[in-house]
Amino acid sequence: MTNIQKIENEIRELPPQELAEFRAWFENFDADQWDSQFEQDTKSGKLDAIAKKAITDFNDGKFKKI
Repeated sequence: MTNIQKIENEIRELPPQELAEFRAWFENFDADQWDSQFEQDTKSGKLDAIAKKAITDFNDGKFKKI
């Protein structure tokens, strides 16, 4: 049995209140991980081409201005 399978089994057995607590914790954990990855990608320039394309498309009228 893999670690993931063990974790899945443990989660399935949590009482409702503990499952709710786990969900809240995991939501925050996941958001922090995503924010960290986004910050790394931004600093490294990985998103520069995407940002430039979005700005160009917007300026060319490919998106509606709100």
